[in-house]
Amino acid sequence: MTDASIRVTRTPTWILVAIGGFFALFYAYALWQAVGNTIQAAQIGLNALGWFIWIFAILFPVLAFAVSFALSYRCGAAVYALVLLTGLGLVAVFWLNVIAYTSLNTSAVVG
Repeated sequence: MTDASIRVTRTPTWILVAIGGFFALFYAYALWQAVGNTIQAAQIGLNALGWFIWIFAILFPVLAFAVSFALSYRCGAAVYALVLLTGLGLVAVFWLNVIAYTSLNTSAVVG
């Protein structure tokens, strides 16, 4: 087999955009929830640790999407979707950890 006979096909851009957009909606929902909970928690009054936790909860979905996108957008549609799904799972686990920590240790984050 010669190099001329090997043909590499790339995934069409519109498919990658559709997959990315679909997953971006779920990442945006996690971001929206974090903003809403931060606003609610700020009305109670947060100390520095509380602000750090809630601001990081806002930033984490954005960072997870950016890293997932950067690692996989050139690897094909299936790998791209799986890496975005893995990043979304990481966001969900992080979100549950934030909720659990702030619920069980309210006195540590409220100033």
